[in-house]
Amino acid sequence: MEKTHQPVSGYFILVVVLVLFLGGIAAIIATQNPIYIIPVPIAVFLAIGFTVVNPNQSMVLVLFGKYSGTIKQNGFFWVNPFFVRKKISLRASNFDGDPIKVNDKIGNPIMIGLVLVWRVSDTFKAAFAVDDFQNFVIVQSEAALRKLAGMYPYDNFDDEQAEITLRAGGEEVNDQLEKEIAERLQMAGIEVIEARINYIAYAQEIAQAMLKRQQAAAIVAARFKIVEGAVGMVDMALEQLSNKKIVEFDEDKKATMVSNLMVVLCGDKEVTPIVNTGTLHQ
Repeated sequence: MEKTHQPVSGYFILVVVLVLFLGGIAAIIATQNPIYIIPVPIAVFLAIGFTVVNPNQSMVLVLFGKYSGTIKQNGFFWVNPFFVRKKISLRASNFDGDPIKVNDKIGNPIMIGLVLVWRVSDTFKAAFAVDDFQNFVIVQSEAALRKLAGMYPYDNFDDEQAEITLRAGGEEVNDQLEKEIAERLQMAGIEVIEARINYIAYAQEIAQAMLKRQQAAAIVAARFKIVEGAVGMVDMALEQLSNKKIVEFDEDKKATMVSNLMVVLCGDKEVTPIVNTGTLHQ
């Protein structure tokens, strides 16, 4: 478990080191006695303990295999020269992963990528619970993304009952992704600030087929609206002609008019009108 180490001010020890080093050199020169060389190696040894911790950076200290604590203060310090020191950044980091090929819930191959914002929250776990916490973040994030992709369909073409899809799930899908990654990275002392899907598309081998399918679905939906509107317009026209007694229609004439109006309203191309200068039966 992480614990805080209170280091000694580096400026105070720097004065001691300079006094020992310069005092020893001056004493040797003044007295010509080699015994005054002793403070010099002591000063050099003490100087090994100087360390600098920058803002949003930490330093994990280990003494002969035992965890001694973490320095989270920033500044110039002195620690036991026998300490093994490991710097760990506490800054927020971005992982913008390349899209990977996975299968969605119904087995369609898709390409999906994520962007992850994370930082170290527990230096002890980051240093000792996993071998390489940065590589651990990458591997576990991609594993969580693969799991998420298998939980939802890409869209609801094949699964019309699906309320949530990868393409349209939005915040709900991103929240699930963030939760899944956070659970995996907790053991490494990593805090997940944000996780989002930043790329999603069908895999290349089925992209063209799915594009045609989407286009066909759009055309069918558009045709449905056109026919629905045309039926309403024909019904309104017949009703108004009948109510205003502009012309009397028998069943055959109604059928003919309905047929002509539906062709005009539902056709892909503009209709060329033909003016009848005679009677309706000529």
